[in-house]
Amino acid sequence: MQLGMIGLGKMGGNMVRRLMKGGHDCVVFDLDPKNVETLVAEGATGAGTLDELIQKVEPPRAIWMMVPAGAATAKTVEQLRGLLQSNDAVIDGGNSYFKDDHVHYQSLGEKGIHFVDVGTSGGV
Repeated sequence: MQLGMIGLGKMGGNMVRRLMKGGHDCVVFDLDPKNVETLVAEGATGAGTLDELIQKVEPPRAIWMMVPAGAATAKTVEQLRGLLQSNDAVIDGGNSYFKDDHVHYQSLGEKGIHFVDVGTSGGV
């Protein structure tokens, strides 16, 4: 399976490592290019922008976000809304407020983009 991952901090980066260890193809993006470079050296495909990430993931796309809750998540979802196509999926693995997730679900759903809220803890 191919997956796009946005946010390569401690949790996002380690999730990519585990996914790749399981045989999955990961395309990665982070605001800090060093995080992208580190995972590229470990076998991921890097992207310098969200647009590049979307272009490198085959449709229908699964895009997993591990970004801070609040404004960062809202901004990323809005950017993805403009880049993704119907039947693509956005997975929010951060700790977003559930009412915000309803807004994201509705906004993306208007374009036929699936939204899944998957709050993720820091443990294995």
